[in-house]
Amino acid sequence: MVILGAGPAGLVLGNLLHDRGIDCTILERSTRANLETRARAGFLAPNTVRTLDRHGLADGLKRHGEEHGSCEFRTEGGRFRLDYRELGRGEPHTVYPQQALVTDLLARYLDNGGRIRFETEALAVQDADGPEPAVTARGADGRPTRWRARYVAGCDGWRGAARRSLPPGAVRRHHRDHGISWLGLLAEAPPSLDAVGYAVHPRGFAGHMARTPEVTRYYLQCEPGTDPDSWTDERIWTELELRMRAGEYGPLHRGPILERTLIDLRSDVLEPLRHGSLLLAGDAASLISPSAAKGANLAVLEAELLARALIDALAHGDQAGLDAYSAGCLSSIWRAQEFSHWMIRLLHGTPGADGAETLFLDALRDSRLESLRTSRTQQDWFAEHYVGL
Repeated sequence: MVILGAGPAGLVLGNLLHDRGIDCTILERSTRANLETRARAGFLAPNTVRTLDRHGLADGLKRHGEEHGSCEFRTEGGRFRLDYRELGRGEPHTVYPQQALVTDLLARYLDNGGRIRFETEALAVQDADGPEPAVTARGADGRPTRWRARYVAGCDGWRGAARRSLPPGAVRRHHRDHGISWLGLLAEAPPSLDAVGYAVHPRGFAGHMARTPEVTRYYLQCEPGTDPDSWTDERIWTELELRMRAGEYGPLHRGPILERTLIDLRSDVLEPLRHGSLLLAGDAASLISPSAAKGANLAVLEAELLARALIDALAHGDQAGLDAYSAGCLSSIWRAQEFSHWMIRLLHGTPGADGAETLFLDALRDSRLESLRTSRTQQDWFAEHYVGL
C-alpha cells in the first residue's frame, strides 16, 4: 500500500492500516519540520474527536485541546452571540491546531514502525486500472524512484499527483470559484474574544478564531490576486479593528503578524473518488472553503472509511467496502459543501453583482442574519450543521 501525502488523511490512514498489519509506505514531499509547523485548520468536530479517540489517536488533543462552543456575529445592526453547544445536538468543537494533530499522528506512526519517505514528491500514478499500480516519484536526492503496491491512496491535495494522474473522463468534476479571497493571518497575540468572531462589514468580511492562548487566527476579505506582503502589520490591524467594530465592542489584542497568505474561496468535488486501484481522500477528493471549518474533519472521516475498506479487501478479500467507499464519502462531502456555501452567502456580498442586484442580495443576507439572531429553529439548524458532518 502506498499513501501519497502526510496530512491528516494520509496519517490517519497510515496509522489505521499499520495497526492492522497492512504494509504501507507514505510518500511526503515536505520535510518533517515543515509538516509539524505548517499552520492550517484548528477546529475539530465532535465526530472527528470520537473517531480519533476510538483508534487511540487522540491523546494529544485530549490533553491540550480546548472545547469551544460560542460564536459572535457583528453586523451593521449590532452583534449577537450563539452558544451553539447549547443548541442543535448540544456539542462543541475542540480547538487543536492542525500542526499539533499532524505532529501527534506522525510521531505515533513512526514510533510504531511505520515507513515514511520525507522530501519525496510523487509525480504520477500509473497503471491504476491494473492489479499493481505504480507511483513514480522524485526522492530527496533528486533521483527518480518507483513504487508498486496493490492500492494507492491519494491524500496529496487537490493539486497533487493523484488528481493529475486521473485519465480524462474517469471522474466528473464539480467546481465553483466563489470569486472571494481572504488574507489568512496568524497573529502572535492572545484571542480578543472568547468566541469565534464573524464580522459582516461594508468593506468586507473579517474573522477571528482562537488557536492557542498566545496565537490567534484572523481572516480579512481582500481583492482576488492581492499580494499578502503588500499588507503591513499596521494596515492589517487597522482594518481588523474597523471591520470588527473594535471602537464599539472593545479593542483587539495586537501583536506581530507571523503569517499572511492569500486564500481563494473555492469548492471542488470529484465523483467518484475511486479509479481502479487509486482512491482519493482529503483535499484530493474534495476541496472546501474554510468558511465552515470542514476540511480536516472530512479528511479524518474519509480516512477511517478508506482504512476499513482496505483492511477488508487486503486482509479478507472482501471488496464491498471499496465498492461503497465513494458513495459513503460523497454524502458527507455534499452536506459539508452545502453548509459551506450557505456560510459564504451569509458572510459576504456577491462579487460581480450590479448596483440593484447588490442591494437585493445584501438585503437577503441581512434577512438570513436576522433569522439566525431571532429564530431558535434556525439556530438549532446552524448548530447541528456547524459542528456536524
